[in-house]
Amino acid sequence: MKTVHRINSVVLAMGLALGASAVQAQTAAPAAPPAPAWKQGMPESMATSTLAPMAGKNIATPAADIPIDKIKLPPGFKAEIWATGLPGGRAMTQGDEGKIYVGTRGLGRVYEVSDNGGSRSVRTVVDKLNQPAGVAFNKGALYVMAIDKVLRFDGIATNPAAAPVDITAAFNLPKEQHHNWKYIAFGPDGKLYVPFGAPCNICALPSPEYAQIRRYNPDGSGMEVVATGVRNSVGFDWHPVTKELWFSNHGRDWMGDDTPNDTVNRMHKVGLNFGFPSCHQGNVADPEIKKDNACAGVEQPVALMGPHVATMGMTFYTGNMFPPEYQGVLFNARKGSWNRTKKSGYDIVMVKASADGKNSQVVPFMTGFMNEADQSFWGRPAYMLQMKDGSLLVSDEQLGAIYRVSYAK
Repeated sequence: MKTVHRINSVVLAMGLALGASAVQAQTAAPAAPPAPAWKQGMPESMATSTLAPMAGKNIATPAADIPIDKIKLPPGFKAEIWATGLPGGRAMTQGDEGKIYVGTRGLGRVYEVSDNGGSRSVRTVVDKLNQPAGVAFNKGALYVMAIDKVLRFDGIATNPAAAPVDITAAFNLPKEQHHNWKYIAFGPDGKLYVPFGAPCNICALPSPEYAQIRRYNPDGSGMEVVATGVRNSVGFDWHPVTKELWFSNHGRDWMGDDTPNDTVNRMHKVGLNFGFPSCHQGNVADPEIKKDNACAGVEQPVALMGPHVATMGMTFYTGNMFPPEYQGVLFNARKGSWNRTKKSGYDIVMVKASADGKNSQVVPFMTGFMNEADQSFWGRPAYMLQMKDGSLLVSDEQLGAIYRVSYAK
């Protein structure tokens, strides 16, 4: 009987212990959700910061509600509303028949804009893609690149119902999403250039396929890495004389209001390293991803564009409408900061530099999207597209509009 009593006591004790464990498991606080990707790299000293990315409106804004009269340009230039009804519109490319194709990020759409003379009409070419920011036109075909998909629309300029050809497999796309929305364009060599951003704000790269710019044959074959250490480039163009690639690059967040700068860079040969993750803006060592002589051998930028300004689209001007002094000038859209106590950007600037990237100057061109006094803004210019008549189209991601900038004496 004593043995049975001892066994029952042990069983009772085990039951009580298991019951207590079950109660503790039920009452334990749930695990904290992971921090959003944009908070990665935030130092403890900034833990109470209220800075955060600002979501776009992503709804159509009527032309009557766009304060176009607030835009300021140099004498002789004029801005007008060219098209509306493109929520989230970013990069633009022009087809052989003159139609404009516009990518988006958050909405998953690609638009087609047709010019009907006095007005423009907009239709959605494709929808429900994963951040299809990249659009390019080549030999009668529209190329659309999302984070995880590459589509080609053959003959779309004359056949609006053209079905997409899925050519994703040939491009070997990395799986991570952060900073992997694209800007794409065909270069003078006929290759398709594609950036692959870092999958973080700041980190040692999980694999070498990130923070680089590649180029491909149009069918996705012949992949070549042409630049490394590029954190997040979402805009580039080729110099009209040298045919060298110049590109914008976003600096990392959470290093303070004034460090590091976004940059404009020049790729004068294949294989250059632009510093990420250990070196920023060519001369600032990262405090987290440390490396001896972190900036040794890093290619220096053409221009410092300002901290956190979100430097986006870049276009070398080659048209005949603007005055002669604008020939070869690089226009750069700065969509505007979020990781800065005092906002900066929200404009289009000119980068004036020699063909070898020396003696650069950053000069305002299109301003008025932000009120300096109260730090409010109404628009966020993202990309430019030079038209055949020499005018410049400017996409406003915030209002889903396209503006036309022209010049007359």
